[in-house]
Formats: sequence, structure tokens, C-alpha cells
Amino acid sequence: MDPLFLVFVVPLLGGFVLAACGHRPYARDVNVVFSSGTLLAAVWLTVRVVAGGPMFALDQLFFIDPLNVFLVALTAFVGLTTAIFSRPYMRVEEDKGKMTPKRMRLYHSMYQFFSFTMLVALTTNNLGILWVAMEAATLTTVLLVSVYRTPASLEAAWKYFILCGVGIAQALFGTILLYMAAERVIPQGSDALLWTNLAAVKAHLDPTILSIAFVFLLLGYGTKVGLVPVHNWLPDAHAEGPTPISAVLSGLLLNVALYAVLRCKVLTDGALGPAFAGNLMLGFGLLSVVAAAFFLSRQRDVKRMFAYSSIEHMGLMTFAFGMGGPVANFAGLLHMTVHSLIKSAIFFAVGHATQKAGSQIMDDIRGLIKVSPTVGWGLMLGSLAILGMPPFGVFASEFLILTTAMRQEPWATPFLLLALGVAFAAVFGRVQPMVFGATELKPLAHPPALLPVFLHLGLGLMLGLYIPPYLSDWYQQAARLIGG
Repeated sequence: MDPLFLVFVVPLLGGFVLAACGHRPYARDVNVVFSSGTLLAAVWLTVRVVAGGPMFALDQLFFIDPLNVFLVALTAFVGLTTAIFSRPYMRVEEDKGKMTPKRMRLYHSMYQFFSFTMLVALTTNNLGILWVAMEAATLTTVLLVSVYRTPASLEAAWKYFILCGVGIAQALFGTILLYMAAERVIPQGSDALLWTNLAAVKAHLDPTILSIAFVFLLLGYGTKVGLVPVHNWLPDAHAEGPTPISAVLSGLLLNVALYAVLRCKVLTDGALGPAFAGNLMLGFGLLSVVAAAFFLSRQRDVKRMFAYSSIEHMGLMTFAFGMGGPVANFAGLLHMTVHSLIKSAIFFAVGHATQKAGSQIMDDIRGLIKVSPTVGWGLMLGSLAILGMPPFGVFASEFLILTTAMRQEPWATPFLLLALGVAFAAVFGRVQPMVFGATELKPLAHPPALLPVFLHLGLGLMLGLYIPPYLSDWYQQAARLIGG
């Protein structure tokens, strides 16, 4: 059986099964089982691609290469650990009355459908299907963000839907322009939107049309990435939705949107050279890093604070890919990996901390190290890791990005250093009293799922000290494919 077929079928089947039984007490375990199946299929697919090279499926509608196969494995892995984390988390939410049986059924089914749409977006070879999958991911996450049905969560979901709807409409227009350029050199109709066909003739695509198309594609998919100034949905969606959804939004969905931008960048570079797309990504990336760093210092809600941290790091990745070249692209891919692992671990710890305090306001969360040492240390270590403290992987990727910027874009280096310094002061200054301050909080009724927290932190630490040779080769192949 084709492993790619299983990568799609397992979460899709899981969505339908949980739509029928997602309100049952055992649904939390069923969600973990289907997520485990997705990970096993993704690992099998990864082994096949590493051993045999890029592969096509379903009449070339799907294509797996070194760029997307590691993101498929990462998506499936974080999807499983988040499902494990959500078991005790959502049980507490049920005990508090925030989740009813109908809402639990919606949550579990949409979680699997969300995984399905992300995996389709990552593996499709057709840029039209990529757009459809991104829109479907938006619709599933809108339902997940609004699952509490409070006025604030409904407002956040509506804001998310409108802003990302506008963004995805711009991406559609960019895709139409791309098709317009392609049909002049690829006469096979629908085959003109196959990325592999476009990549083969990218030097012959009309540069004027491609330049306009990339602007719309960058703005459209950049809305999903959370790039400033089209980022406004992201803090609200993180703050008002369930914490497991915050973890997959930051750890997975933003990566998928940036992946879509990179696929379009490869085509634009072939038609126009690396300067056009690279300069746009440099500008949006740097603006996002600097703006998010200063927004961090104004936050009182812990989930909003780490949402702005996600904007900062997605901006840093965009900046790295904008610089281009083997080192910057390698650093961007490494940063994409460690950010997914560390940020999702932070949200796992934050989820347990907010449940203990009964509030997301940072002034109400104190003394986690006394109430639950594992949650406290998880939050502190995760915060230090995401702030770039050695020897975690974020330090390694940020070091590569900064040193490359000093050589290629020296004018931007002071802005990056300033933003990283402001972000460090803002986050560390808020997290320290949350972990070590005086408290009267009591332990949770259900033991928290802390294995995902320390598993992610452990992997983030490993990638800062040692990158396995096969993973390093993987990154290098993907970096060469991105080019620039």
C-alpha cells in the first residue's frame, strides 16, 4: 500500500469517526490513535523518499521531495504530541463546563480534518489544490477557535475568518496570474498548475506577470504566516481558542503557509532572479521581527504574548529565506523545525499553567515551580529555548541567520539584534515571576501530560548540540531546492 495514501486516509477517516463518537469519553484516546497512525504513515513515507528520492502519486497531483517530506513528518509528530497533551487538558475543560459533549465532538473531528488539510497542502503538486487545502485549513481552524462559544472566542474566530479570507482571496488571484503565465508555455490545460511542470519552465515564464503574482501570493499566504501588517488575527485566535489549537497553529499551520510561499518563490526566482522575491521577503520578515518584539512588551495575556513571539520567529524565518543561499536556507529550515517543537512545548506548559490559575492574565499566574515543578520548569526552559539561549536549537539557527545577515545584509543586523534583545527582556521579565513568584495555587484535579513538553524540549536541545547526518543532508537538499 502507498504510504502517501495512508497519510491522507488516516486523518480523514479519523475525522469522520470522531464526528460520530467524538463526544464519548474514549474519544480522547481515539484521537491519539488516529494521530499515531498518521505519524506511522508519515515515517513510512519519509523512509521511502529518503531511500528512493522524490516520488509522484495520483497522476502527478501529489509530489514528495526533500522540501516537503520533512515537514510532513514534523506535522504528523506535533499532531500526535498535541493530541496526547489535549487528553487531560480537555478533560479539565469538560469538568469546568467550558466543553459540552457537542463541542467535544466538534473539537475532535475538526482536529483530524485540520491535520488532513495541512498534509494535503504540504504534499500536493497542484498549486490550485494547495490553495483549496489552505482555505479548508482556515475553515477547520475557525471552528476550533470558536469552540468555547464565548463572545470573545466568536469575535476572534470571525476576525480570523475575515482577515484570512481576504488573504486567501489575494492568494487565489496570485494563483490565477501564475496560471496565466504558465499556459503560454505549458499548453496541457490543468497541467499548467503542477509545480514540477512550472519549475521545469520557470525561466520561460513571463517576468512581469510573475512579479505581480508573487506580490499577491506573498500577501495572501503571508496572512496565514502572520507577517506584519497582516497579522492581526493571530494573537486573538491564540488567546481565545483551546490551548492545543494554539500549539498546532504556531507549530504547524504557520509552517505550511510559509511552505506555500517558498514554493512560489522558487518559480519567481527562476523568472526574475533571486533579488525580487528575496527583497520582498527580507522587508516583510524584518518588519515582522521588529514590530512583534515591541508588541511583546505590551502584553498581559500569556497566550497573546507567545502568539506575538510566533510572529517574531516567522518573520525571522521569512528574513532568512529572503536572504537565500545554502546557509540562510539551511538556517531557515532548522529554525522552522525547532520553533515548531519549542513553541508547541511552551503552549503545552502554558495550557496547564492557565488551568491551574484559572486565568490567562500573567499577573494571576505565580509560583508554578511550587505548585507543579514540572510545569514550571517546562515553561522556564521552553521560554529560554525560544529566546535563543544556548545550547538549544533556536540559538544555532539564529546564530546562522545573524552571521549570514552580517555578511549579506549588514544594514539589517542592528535591527535584528535590537528586536531579539527587546523580545528577550519582554518574555523573560514576564515568565520569571510566573514560575518563581509567591502563590496560593492548588494542583490540578487531573495529572498534566508533561511527556510532550519535555520530549519537544529534548529534541530542541539535541538539534542545538547535534544534527544527525541524515537530517543535515535533508536540510541541505531542501536548501538547494529553495535556491536564492
